[in-house]
Amino acid sequence: MNKILKLVTCVSAPLATGAIAGIVTSQNINTWYAFLTKPSFNPPNFLFAPVWTTLYILMGISGYIILQSPPSDTKKHAIMVFIIQWVLNFAWSFLFFNFHLLGISFIEILFMWASILYMIITFKKINKTAAYLQIPYLCWVSFATVLNGSIFWLNQ
Repeated sequence: MNKILKLVTCVSAPLATGAIAGIVTSQNINTWYAFLTKPSFNPPNFLFAPVWTTLYILMGISGYIILQSPPSDTKKHAIMVFIIQWVLNFAWSFLFFNFHLLGISFIEILFMWASILYMIITFKKINKTAAYLQIPYLCWVSFATVLNGSIFWLNQ
């Protein structure tokens, strides 16, 4: 039962963080964001919620796998890297949607991308499955980085 509770907690925490960011920033979707010039490859708004929900679930499962690994300095480091990328993920929504800081959010998402890549590398030292579960997240944030940069460029 303890393992099930840990898994539910590990999955719920990123989902809750994403939900909070989504709720707080959602008022800007149909107002400010709707009027930005966006590139032709900008996905429809309805796509973001299911994609992020899936990624947060994978993030939680991956984090759970790492937490279940034996104690080590690598595990401590991996957990710290996980937290850093999680904080960067949370902060990006506010920088972009709430504060409308397109350039700053672009720089921040570059750090987030690097932290996700580093998390994957660090996780792989502990558990390959935990690392591989983060590849869709890295791919999506790669796309989001190009999108953020394009929106910044088009709206200068």
